[in-house]
Amino acid sequence: MSADDGSRFLPARRALADDVYDAVLELLMDQVIEPGSRASIDGIARQLNVSPTPVREALARLESEGLVLKQALKGYTAAPLLDDDGLRQLFEMRRLLEPTATRLAVERLTPEALAELERLAIEMHRSGEASQSGDDRFQDYKDFMNQDAQFHKLIAEHSGNVLLSDAIVRLRSHMHHYRLFFKHGVADETSGEHEAVLEALRSGDAAAAESAMIEHISHSYVRIASAIGASDPSSPQTSDV
Repeated sequence: MSADDGSRFLPARRALADDVYDAVLELLMDQVIEPGSRASIDGIARQLNVSPTPVREALARLESEGLVLKQALKGYTAAPLLDDDGLRQLFEMRRLLEPTATRLAVERLTPEALAELERLAIEMHRSGEASQSGDDRFQDYKDFMNQDAQFHKLIAEHSGNVLLSDAIVRLRSHMHHYRLFFKHGVADETSGEHEAVLEALRSGDAAAAESAMIEHISHSYVRIASAIGASDPSSPQTSDV
């Protein structure tokens, strides 16, 4: 909801801190706060019609997710977008970690967890269809991004390896992917690749599940790297470890 002067009013629901976090995240994802520019606590507070305290809390949370940077005596700035090398490194890490987590999860997924993955896959399909009518603003694809992240997080959490799961979650890779790029058609491709992962998990085939996750991550990289004009959009290679 917006006022005539362009300021934004937040709905009275959930905790105020969560609403402010969502609002600041939207400003960053839509690049209203441009990459590299200052994120003023007082300025954002005035824009959202809240006190500086929840804005400060939101920025601290976003700093932990790598979307803003804090410098002594200078405050917060929006993190720069990943460059070619940063994107490649992020996907190399994903390709090292997530297929292994997926293989390990095959034996550990409970019926309840598998049902939740099924639900997320269905919701992603619906959210993807809904995003087709938008203009690629964060509000248009926010649900899809969150469901995408939850799908990967749930698999990682069932790997049986807390350190591996934590490393995957700390990458916050989906926020950085979608901050770089989202367009119509991506949702269908991503949902199809998730279905291949899910089918392998259903069948209990660890090798197939690992392979399906490798394919998904590789295709995701090619989509994003090609869209942003990366110098080498081919799938990142990682050594076997």
